[in-house]
Amino acid sequence: MSIVKQVHRVTRLTMAMCIALACSMSATMARVAHADHGAGITSAAEELVREAQAQEAAAEEQKALRLYTEALAIDPTCRDAYLGLAALRLRLGDAREAERVYSMSLEHVPDLHAALLGRARARRSIGRSPEAAVDLEAYASKEDNPRALRELARWYGEDGRLLAQLAVWRRLYVLASAREDNALATEAKTMIRALQIMVHPIDPVTAPPAPAQTRTTIARVARRGG
Repeated sequence: MSIVKQVHRVTRLTMAMCIALACSMSATMARVAHADHGAGITSAAEELVREAQAQEAAAEEQKALRLYTEALAIDPTCRDAYLGLAALRLRLGDAREAERVYSMSLEHVPDLHAALLGRARARRSIGRSPEAAVDLEAYASKEDNPRALRELARWYGEDGRLLAQLAVWRRLYVLASAREDNALATEAKTMIRALQIMVHPIDPVTAPPAPAQTRTTIARVARRGG
């Protein structure tokens, strides 16, 4: 191979390496710029949330609503903005809008469990009790939260769903026993005994064996929650 050809070959290889290196550096810089941009968006949204919270504390609810909304326009995954906006809407009496915000938050941030609790209360306040109970049940299960289970038991009691209420208190007793929470365990045992007396004929746990037709009726009632 002549010296000229060798020079040309080396030149071509060098140019190819330079192009590959340039492309790699360009991709890296793009990723860094994107990360910086994302961090900037998050920071800006969080700053707006802090301002909204300050306005809310100063009883400037309309300004707070605007700031929460602006934060979500910048960053549609801002958890605190969703929770702040929805909670403020609920406090101001606009439960339907609060429910919409909570639902939107779960679409953008599926693991935002606190939104399930908020939506449950919003739905309860507008008369959508069955859906509210589903949300609260989901929240209590994900968070293993005794307070949420207490609230769910109270809702079932208010709705006359005594079997469902009994089931929740049984869960509370198991949870209290596992956590060695003696006060809660004692309360749960008291509630379980009282509810067992009220629902004994249709309680699938304590009721005596019954003919097939009776068992079918009991099971149907149990599925309805009382």
